[in-house]
Amino acid sequence: MLDPLADEYLQADEKDPALLFTAAYNEFSGPVFGYLRARGVDDPEAVTQDVFLALYPKLDSLRGGLQGAKTLLFSIAHARMVDHYRKRERTPDSAPYESDLDSRRAPSAEDQAFGHGAGLGVTELLADLNPDYREVLALRVVADLSLEETADIMGKSQGAVKQLQRRALSALRERALLRNGTS
Repeated sequence: MLDPLADEYLQADEKDPALLFTAAYNEFSGPVFGYLRARGVDDPEAVTQDVFLALYPKLDSLRGGLQGAKTLLFSIAHARMVDHYRKRERTPDSAPYESDLDSRRAPSAEDQAFGHGAGLGVTELLADLNPDYREVLALRVVADLSLEETADIMGKSQGAVKQLQRRALSALRERALLRNGTS
């Protein structure tokens, strides 16, 4: 059953994109959400909003009224669902780091960066570092961003970010050894 706005739109003499959008949202947001949820999209509410945002600029050229909007909405929703699965295929599964299961004898880079066991805090360790070193460690270790995300934020290549991170961790290791009295 169509809502009153949808009925009003169907009876309107001239096309009003705002009225059509409102009627389409009221009529089809629930079914679009249900479709996306049933198809296993991780955040169906956000994708539903994205579908309607993609519909809005196309309303001026849309033909077929509310039925045309429905067809376009579900075409967009299907495309967003396919995009979701393609992205999921390209994204590797991640597993949280569990230090209790780490059998390495040397401390991890994370332990060294955070000064675990050395009595040094992150702020103290990072204070004297080169600004690029501080930035790369803050983004990669503290914010837990990917190499690609860090490179985009810093405006550097992924190779440059890898080198910066390696050098920053090396500088931190040297500082920690000097402060602990070992060399």
